[in-house]
Amino acid sequence: MTRVLVVDDEPQIVRALQINLRARRYEVQVADSGASALKVAAQHPPDLVILDLGLPDFDGVEVIRGLRGWTEAPILVLSGRTDSTDKVEALDAGADDYMTKPFGVDELLARLRAALRRRNPVPDQPVVTLGGAQIDLSAKRVELASGEDIHLTPTEWHLLEVLLRHPGKLMTQHQLLTEVWGPGYETASGNLRFYMGQLRRKLEADPARPVYLLTEPGMGYRFEP
Repeated sequence: MTRVLVVDDEPQIVRALQINLRARRYEVQVADSGASALKVAAQHPPDLVILDLGLPDFDGVEVIRGLRGWTEAPILVLSGRTDSTDKVEALDAGADDYMTKPFGVDELLARLRAALRRRNPVPDQPVVTLGGAQIDLSAKRVELASGEDIHLTPTEWHLLEVLLRHPGKLMTQHQLLTEVWGPGYETASGNLRFYMGQLRRKLEADPARPVYLLTEPGMGYRFEP
């Protein structure tokens, strides 16, 4: 049974999550503070964590950092904080996704399932389908249904590969810039916007209304299969 740790100090939210998760056969453990969250997680390692940032003892970002020191379990932040700075800080610390309160239970459960699928992925497939294109990561080839090949530059390939290898996961600008361009480029957001625009122009049916290479305003980008 999949074990979910819910970390929140609002009893009504904890109760609602317990009812909905247990009804779907998840094992649920709860904690109402950062210290208790780290203790419970150490005693009963979770498969996924749902975490509020506004905890009574210390900031939830510190809980993320504490968990990331020893576990790769997905962390879904569920918080009343709507400022993009808070979201980016949590994601850069190691959170996998971020939802703001109030929230829809169906959407939260869908994101939970997606995070668990990413934790236990199917064996690596070198070919990924993006709309009408077949992307062969091992051969570094993009082929349209018509048989036409699409040329990508080395930087475009690197950026696309990072996104494709994390399907559904929100990747922050900092994460992408560090991964693709390396140290010293963490603030070069113009580079990222330009190359994302190039990828959409080459791969999306309507680059102005992307379906697969999505922007999360103020945070980063996501590949949605």
